[in-house]
Amino acid sequence: MLVVLIEDQILAPHQVCQSCLLADQSGQPRWRQGQLRCGQALHKIAASQPEQYQCMMGFRIANIE
Repeated sequence: MLVVLIEDQILAPHQVCQSCLLADQSGQPRWRQGQLRCGQALHKIAASQPEQYQCMMGFRIANIE
């Protein structure tokens, strides 16, 4: 499940991505084959951290399983 991390908040992607020009037609991040296509992967600080990405619009997105 993808979530958007903003300061001390966790938001659903549709709350942020729906107005993004880089989102797919349904207003969701371009997530395909386990990778965010509209952002870059960030390095993990600890192995227990979820995968995190920096989207092109500047938000941090995490893949929480």
